[in-house]
Amino acid sequence: MIEALLGFVALLGLSFLRVPIAFSMVSVGFVGMIFVNSLQGALSNVGQTAFDAAINYELSVVPLFVLMGNFVTRARLSEELYTASNAFLGHRKGGLAMATIVACGGFSAVCGSSLATAATMSKVAMPSMRKYGYDDGLAAGAIAAGGTLGILIPPSVLLVIYGILTQTNIGKLFAAGILPGLVGILFYLLAVRVRIAMNPELGPPGERQGWDLRMKALSRVWGVIVLFAVVMGGIYGGIFSPTEAAGIGAFGAFLFAAFRRALNRRVFFEVLLESVGTTAMLFTVLIGALVFANFINLTTFPETLLALAGGFKDQPWLVIVAILVIYVLLGCVFESLSMILLTVPIFFPLVSSLGYDPVWYGIVVVVITEISLITPPVGLNVFVLRGVLPDVSTTTIFKGVTAYWIADLFRLAVVVGFPPLSLWLASYVT
Repeated sequence: MIEALLGFVALLGLSFLRVPIAFSMVSVGFVGMIFVNSLQGALSNVGQTAFDAAINYELSVVPLFVLMGNFVTRARLSEELYTASNAFLGHRKGGLAMATIVACGGFSAVCGSSLATAATMSKVAMPSMRKYGYDDGLAAGAIAAGGTLGILIPPSVLLVIYGILTQTNIGKLFAAGILPGLVGILFYLLAVRVRIAMNPELGPPGERQGWDLRMKALSRVWGVIVLFAVVMGGIYGGIFSPTEAAGIGAFGAFLFAAFRRALNRRVFFEVLLESVGTTAMLFTVLIGALVFANFINLTTFPETLLALAGGFKDQPWLVIVAILVIYVLLGCVFESLSMILLTVPIFFPLVSSLGYDPVWYGIVVVVITEISLITPPVGLNVFVLRGVLPDVSTTTIFKGVTAYWIADLFRLAVVVGFPPLSLWLASYVT
């Protein structure tokens, strides 16, 4: 027990010193295993963990979905999604911000990355909102918050990793993420409306477009609809597995980008290099987290948690509340992937012992992890926007996202308090 607590303290210390989280977890896990086992055992464990992760067939879904998202990004689908959303919502007060959120939701359905969604949509939506005099905080906040939808609305890389870590059906997780994702969009739209009601000058209305222009704009987003329908429809209908769906999705995105003449030899190799770099980063963090989790499992920490949870079997919701509080605190220090990899191996057996559905818990974990992407001091989406929009201060962006993470807390309460929202569609997946 003491070894595990010292390991967590060391991990937090290294994180505050800005040591990359992957190397922090590997280092602490390796040194910890030396103390609780032996040097030979630690070396063997690290080597075997890295080897197992590299050859894991289920993890091949990760680079394929990353590749799919990169092809879609290069096809400039984000522009068509924003144009279509703007055609229906832009004439309202705050309508451009709402159109941005809806477009982020649509882009998330074929991207699977929050950071990519935020970075891409900032280039598309920010100039339009500035043209109509939108407040920088409201505009940047809508982009940062809308980007968080990328890790929940399927295909989601985080849901894939959660499914592999917990041996939970990835198809069920994808289906379970759809309705909470739509609820997230709704709550973000309400957040915009509330801010505009408090100060209408933050988001002046844009130009109203006729139905002919609306239908024309809507017809241009057929690509995202077809791609999402093929990938999710195939999984949902049991036609192919998530790994096969990822391969089909990546190939479909390639055809889509080629059809739009968005690819040449240089761009094609850039897409491949970006995908390899992102995949390498994800696998490095994954291996680090697995090494650290193996160290924790060698201590008495998991047994102590299970014994502690046994005292709350009459009120298991108290355990869930405690876990959510821990996630909120961790979100102030760690980014989303690290949080998932660090906590799921520890908390999942605890939650399972209390009888909670693993699919529901996966959605809860991803929803609360979304919040960490826009909360200070380590809101990654905020810093992505800061890099893309250097003339907008970090303080302005953090102020702008406040209404959205408050809306996220309400959504979290709905997801936690009403499990059928997550489990209804998942129940139809075999």
